[in-house]
Amino acid sequence: MNSSMEPIIKKAEILIEALPYIQKLYGKTVVIKYGGNAMINDELKNSVMEDITLLKYIGMNPVLVHGGGPDINRALEKFDIKSEFVNGLRVTDAATMEVAQMVLVGKTNKEIVSLLNKKGGKAIGLCGIDGGLIECEQYKTSVDGKEADIGYVGKITRINSKVLDLIAKDEYIPVVAPIGIGPDGRSYNINADTVAGEIAAALQAEKLMLLTDVEGVKMSKDSTDIISALTAEEVHDLIDRKIINGGMIPKVLGCIEALEKGVGRTHIIDGRIPHCILLEIFTYKGIGTMIMKERKLYHSNEAL
Repeated sequence: MNSSMEPIIKKAEILIEALPYIQKLYGKTVVIKYGGNAMINDELKNSVMEDITLLKYIGMNPVLVHGGGPDINRALEKFDIKSEFVNGLRVTDAATMEVAQMVLVGKTNKEIVSLLNKKGGKAIGLCGIDGGLIECEQYKTSVDGKEADIGYVGKITRINSKVLDLIAKDEYIPVVAPIGIGPDGRSYNINADTVAGEIAAALQAEKLMLLTDVEGVKMSKDSTDIISALTAEEVHDLIDRKIINGGMIPKVLGCIEALEKGVGRTHIIDGRIPHCILLEIFTYKGIGTMIMKERKLYHSNEAL
């Protein structure tokens, strides 16, 4: 065999490795939470949008939920509004809410829609106000045992899945900003991970993928090796052993909650890796950590 053919044949082997996943996921919904450095770096932005567009073209129904913390921080600084956080949540008074909505819906959302369209997708930008997509109430939290008022921060009470279902199962890619609507008609800021999980559950998605700034769940505190697949039971054990700690805990618990509500598989992946979505979905081992209710193979070659 001519040695010049070897790289081409390897490319064909990659496509064949992806084949059983394409077959399994055809027509299925994949909810992707987009945030972190993948939203800041232009090269990573492009690779994420290419991945999502490809998913749509090969027959999946991607739904993108995005954050926008850094954009909000910059806008608040320009308006000389101080940022304050309680239990990891942004204290959102009326002025902060106005800026957050302006940035998330008017700037960040439309930039993502434009970039997806540029890649050949047909994206539609939405937020929770549109068609009553995300209904919520005020989120209550406490500090030192006392209730703390953190303003217009929302707790989801209902997802109007019909709106997303109609769009996603047609030729379009929904792009959702994490702004909800309260019973008082006011807008509320909601954690994007939470929005993605609730949307995935409402749509009974096959996959929920969280793009983060970490590689995944590690074997131990000192290890650099990533655990490619975990069951919900194993996750709780790793939390008890303090191997999963800090900011990873709410992410894995959010994944488990989504699984309990009917999502097929959940993934925590490093959004700093180019084409991270394709690498996680279409390879036998993936690049991040997949969390499942139980170890159930898509096909015999999966490394679970």
